[in-house]
Order: sequence, then structure tokens, then C-alpha cells
Amino acid sequence: MNEQLNVRNDQCSYSSDIRRGECTYSRELCNKAFSQQRNLITHERIHTEEGLYVCDVCIKASSRKSPLIRHHCTHIGERPFTCELCNKAFSDKSDLITHERIHSNKYPYTCDVCNKAFSDKSSLTKHQRIHTGERPYTCDVCNMTFSQKVNLVRHQRKHSGERPYTCDVCSKTFSQKVSLTKHQRIHTGECPYMCDVCNKAFSDKSSLTTHQHIHTGERPYTCDVCNKAFSQKSNLTTHQHIHTGERPYTCDVCNKAFSDKRSLRTHQRIHTGECPYTCDVCNKTFRQKSILTTHKRTHTGERPYMCDVCSKAFSYKSSLIAHHRIHSV
Repeated sequence: MNEQLNVRNDQCSYSSDIRRGECTYSRELCNKAFSQQRNLITHERIHTEEGLYVCDVCIKASSRKSPLIRHHCTHIGERPFTCELCNKAFSDKSDLITHERIHSNKYPYTCDVCNKAFSDKSSLTKHQRIHTGERPYTCDVCNMTFSQKVNLVRHQRKHSGERPYTCDVCSKTFSQKVSLTKHQRIHTGECPYMCDVCNKAFSDKSSLTTHQHIHTGERPYTCDVCNKAFSQKSNLTTHQHIHTGERPYTCDVCNKAFSDKRSLRTHQRIHTGECPYTCDVCNKTFRQKSILTTHKRTHTGERPYMCDVCSKAFSYKSSLIAHHRIHSV
């Protein structure tokens, strides 16, 4: 961690006005002010890269050694600073101080546009970009811009293929920490998001939001061809294959193609012989859940399909369709 970068004065030279305690350098004016000369000298290393301390894991650099030591805790997992109220641990003391404001309801930083308050200045700065539209972080591969650096870093992994987060149970890797967290709930069974209408629980918030459309009747995704609306974006995408004729899912055994992944999985059971759905009355097994549901009507006597002419009821939709022909003759 004591590795130092070479000085690159050909790229960025600087001059300092010691009397004013301000830093300037050739490409643009920095004007950051300091009360002590030694702090100015330390700061100027950022511009020249002279004497920087470099992390031996991710190459992050700092003009001072102490911040780099704290940064290194993020790699080794060390979190020495613990909140005495909720026991949440942090690798940096400043993060703990910011966190403790949640318990004390201290939000000293306020947006001058919408009056939303924040516990730390950096969160306010990020928030203000919503109002200004500023997106200062640009991908050097595709020129896509971002309002936050963390979003740029995540995006760049699409280009690099980097997947730094690994599940300690099954070794599956992920490009984002949030994806790893969601995945780990498969192993733990944790479902922290609960519907306030029916109490059904979900492992991630997006699944809960999609589920709640059942109760609200909301269908926010509309086909631009036929205007049919859907509660889930994935269902809209699958539906659009009807218009495009696209069948992107192909069976690796017989090469039959399907417009959606679920149909492919159901088809593949023909080759594997898998019948995962079992009747709890007679133990008969089925490849599809819908066929099991239909089968159960032989035990329950349910007849959900009714003729709108004579009110005769049927267990199967196909039987109702056949019956309709009697009236049409």
C-alpha cells in the first residue's frame, strides 16, 4: 500500500499561491482553499499524482495514507465502527456518524429547490442533479452519461464483463452487489418484502411492486401495436413477439423455437420426462401446472365455464366451445 505513482508533469502542471492558500493547475482553476500550507501541498498531489498512496487491490489513489487504510477495509471486510443503537457496522467512522443521524432524526442538509433534507452533504449534491439535469460521469466506451459515479462504475462492467461479487454458497458471480444480495435469498429463503393486502412475501422489491398490480389492476405496460396492456414488462416483451414473429428461445434437443422462455421450459420436459406438478389427491403427475389445475376439477367437481345461452357449466373450456356449436346450428 506504500506504492507510489510516478509524477506526470507533462499532463498536468500546477502552481500554488501560498499567500492565498489556493491551488491552481494548468488545465483548469481548482481554487480549493486551505488554512495551512501543508494541507495545500498534500492536496496538490491529486493534480500531479506525486507521492500518492495506491490501493494494491483496486488501484484507488489517495494523497494521504490514512484514507487509503480506511478504504482498504472495504476489501478485507473489516468494519470496526459499530452503531451502539442498531449494531450496524461500518468501515469508516464518517459513515457511522452519518448513519447515526438516522436515529437522531438529524438532516442538516436541505435542498433549496424542493426542501428535501439529507443526513450528509454528498447525498444532497447527488439529489440536486435531479433538478439541474447534470450528468457529470461519462462512459469512455459508449459515451452514456450518469449523475452518480457509482452508476457509471456499474455500467462499465457491462463492457468489461467484470463480475466482482461472488455467492459464497454456489460461487455464482454478479456485476452488482444488489444482484448478489437478491440471489443469496434463494439460499436463505429470506423474503423481506410483504404485500400489505394479502401478506404474500417476496425476496426483492421489484417482484412486490409487480405483484401489487394484481390488487390495483394497474397495467402500466402497453403494446404500441395493438394497445394491449400488461402488469409486467416481461409479459409485454413476450407478447410483442406475436407481432414480430420472433422466437428467440430454441430447444437444444430438437431445435424447436418458442417466443417465450416458459414455453421452452415446458416443452423440454417432453425430452427429460420431468413432471414436477403432483395432484395431492391421487398423486398423478403433470408437466404443466395448468393441466394439474384442470385435472383437479375431476376431484372437486368444479365447472368454471358456463354457457351464456343455456347456463350449462363445464369443467373444460374446450367442452364449452364444443357445446356452443349446438346453439349455432
